[in-house]
Amino acid sequence: MGWPVLLLLVGLASAAPDWQDSGWGSHATSIISVSNGGPWGDWAWPEMCPEGSYATGVSFKVEPPQGVAGDDTALNGVRLFCSPPGVSGTSSTVESQSGRWGRWSEPRWCPHRGHLVSFALRVQAPRRRLLSDEVAATNARFACSDKHVLEGPGTEQGEWGSWSPLCPGAVCGIQTRQESPGGLQSDDTALNDLRLLCCKK
Repeated sequence: MGWPVLLLLVGLASAAPDWQDSGWGSHATSIISVSNGGPWGDWAWPEMCPEGSYATGVSFKVEPPQGVAGDDTALNGVRLFCSPPGVSGTSSTVESQSGRWGRWSEPRWCPHRGHLVSFALRVQAPRRRLLSDEVAATNARFACSDKHVLEGPGTEQGEWGSWSPLCPGAVCGIQTRQESPGGLQSDDTALNDLRLLCCKK
């Protein structure tokens, strides 16, 4: 287990009483993350599938490329579709915080009534150059329990990072790191990073 994941697990354990008091994450057992997320913005609230249901599908909020003079934000949000075990279709959706730009894609579903177990992000690394357009997260992939991969319709900017660890059970919640809109003439990045919460099955 890598140090970033270990630290997140420790953080989840220490934060458990607050989450339970607020109704968030009381049935989560661990968090999975990746190491290549963008550096801007703050972690938003986590959102959980109803207890006893798991993420079986996903949708992506993506802003298309804005051209040479435009401000690209690419991936703005991720929405999980939750279902009880063995049930086709959706009982609820969860998404944490999403950016204001772009449109939601049609849902992509795990086949054979499977569930999500891992993810990877495509991220444009910080350029930190004058007049450069920072974008941060541009796309995401999710692995299902049968190893089927659900990939978003994001942009081609940036590089794919390594897959997150596998959930010991199933994905049951989401937390996003979002940079708030900066106003006129600002360089916005929207979604920067992502964490998924795991529950026992």
